[in-house]
Amino acid sequence: MSTNIISASAELESNCKMGQFCVIGDHVTIGLGCVIGNHVTIHEGTTIGDNVRIDDNTVIGKRPMKAANSAVTKDDELPPTDIASNCIIGTNVIIYRGADISDNVLIADLSTVRENVKIGKKTIVGRGVAIENFCNIGAYVKLETNVYVTAYSDIEDRVFIAPCVATSNDNYIGRTEDRFKNFKGVIVKKGARIGVNATILPGKTIHEDALIAAGALVTKDAPAKKIIAGMPGKVLRDVPEDQLLENQGWKD
Repeated sequence: MSTNIISASAELESNCKMGQFCVIGDHVTIGLGCVIGNHVTIHEGTTIGDNVRIDDNTVIGKRPMKAANSAVTKDDELPPTDIASNCIIGTNVIIYRGADISDNVLIADLSTVRENVKIGKKTIVGRGVAIENFCNIGAYVKLETNVYVTAYSDIEDRVFIAPCVATSNDNYIGRTEDRFKNFKGVIVKKGARIGVNATILPGKTIHEDALIAAGALVTKDAPAKKIIAGMPGKVLRDVPEDQLLENQGWKD
């Protein structure tokens, strides 16, 4: 006897494998060769491509909650979640409605991807990463364990962000009405790298191939191809030539 609840309007390919106690909502589409663990919930309208793995206790297509004093959560109607082919979604992951995940993305255990987030192909979202709403994440990006990506941020292709990096978007730190029109996330340009436990303040840009040292506090834009270190962060020296993105031999 099946313990799963599958809407009559859902479309699942015949070779989809599913564990126990799953809930599949109305008009969900699941492609060929997908493997879905136990206690997975996939909400209304979600589209999942071929050969996608979704591990136990994960929720796909969750609608956002808005508190009475929420600052950046909107009431707008959201498009269904879209997960492209060959993705791997870990255990206890929450992907909100309105997220758009490209092919060959890995989202590790305990991570959260909010609404209005786009993630490019072959990106890795590490364990416990939180990507807030209205963010764009490029292709071939690596977000390591417990990275926090604040709302309204843009992270371009081939960026590497080490564990426990924190970004912020509110220079008013929760006070005054002016903050509501001045939220600014961070911009991390192509090939930039950020070391473990660095903090990036609101609205700052990390330019192409810049390297932010471990523990740095970034209070100003980081110039391209420069190493930034310290609290506050200052230019230390040039990034070594052999570490520049153009010298890695990678083909996008």
